[in-house]
This record gives sequence, structure tokens and C-alpha cells, in this order.
Amino acid sequence: MADDRHLSELATGESRLLHRGFLELHCDTVQLPDGSTATREYLRHGGAVAVVPLLDDGPVLRLVLVRQYRYPLAKVLLEFPAGRLEAGEAQLACAMRELQEETGYVAREWAYGGEIHNAAAYSSESIWIWFARGLLPGPARPDAGEFVETVSFTQPELEALADRGELPDVKSQVGLGWLQRWQAGHRALPWHTVPGSPAL
Repeated sequence: MADDRHLSELATGESRLLHRGFLELHCDTVQLPDGSTATREYLRHGGAVAVVPLLDDGPVLRLVLVRQYRYPLAKVLLEFPAGRLEAGEAQLACAMRELQEETGYVAREWAYGGEIHNAAAYSSESIWIWFARGLLPGPARPDAGEFVETVSFTQPELEALADRGELPDVKSQVGLGWLQRWQAGHRALPWHTVPGSPAL
């Protein structure tokens, strides 16, 4: 394990909670590696799960995504389904719930991809990426106030969108890249059937 003390910032105990809502905004005073102090404003977030759904019911693999309006950017983004972890909720349970709520699909097999920090400079949020296959359609059940549109693309279509800069969402870019590495044999995806999953 590397010794990172020459890079680490230490909490001094001076911390202010600036706002509490869906997110918490904190301002902490930290001691820098050279002994000076600085403030760090950051969002505390409980984490989220994203799902890369593989629709393999035909001759060509398709990927299921959602289109959703993102208010801070004032535009609709194309994204893999995702949602915030509820308190005490397991990652896989969250992945299964979000996939069904946003798209209506349930999956027979699941594989854990990994963890990303999508905005480490100002947020504690982690996103855990899961892969799902053996999908069966059903009715979507979005949360109150949530408006999403389910769409699907073949992998080449989605890759072309990404190449044109039309897939700027970071979790979706990472999920697509990990899918490509798995297909090329450079990344493991340990698929397993979840008890109670639909039989195909």
C-alpha cells in the first residue's frame, strides 16, 4: 500500500452543514500537506446504482437506456437506468428495483461491474455499475415526479452516438466501455442468477 501522507488533507474538526435536503452540503476546514489550511465545500451523497441492461432476445444485441430531463443542465440526457440507494438497501436490490421502476424490465442474470466516483472533487457519491441480461418486459413504475422515456439501441448505434458526443453521461460512458472490454475478453463479469428471477 502506498504511503500517501504527502498528498493527504486532514480534517481539523471545523465543519459546517450548509444545507440538508436530497443532498447535504458541507464546508470543512482541512490541513494541507504543507501545514497550511483551506476550506473544502462538498456534497455528501449516499451513493447510487446504475444498470447496463443487455436485451439479447433477437439476432442483434440491444442496450436499454432512458431519456430524462436533467434540470441543472436544462436538457434531456440519454443514460443507463440508475437511482439512489435507499438507507440499508443492498446494491443489487437497488439495481433490480431501478431497472424495473424506470424501464419495466426484470432480468434473469446479473453481474457486478465496479464502482466509480463521478464527481470526486466536490461529492462523496459512488455509483456502483451492474450488468443485467435475460430481460423480460413489463410495466414501468417510475417514482412520483419522475418522467423517463425508455429507448433501446444496438451496440453499434450507441457507440456511434458516443463517438458523436451524444452520450455525455459519465456512468453510461463507463458502462459502455466496460461492456466493450468484457466482450473483448479484457474484463471479467461474474454472471449469476438471482433467486426468484424469471425463468426464460
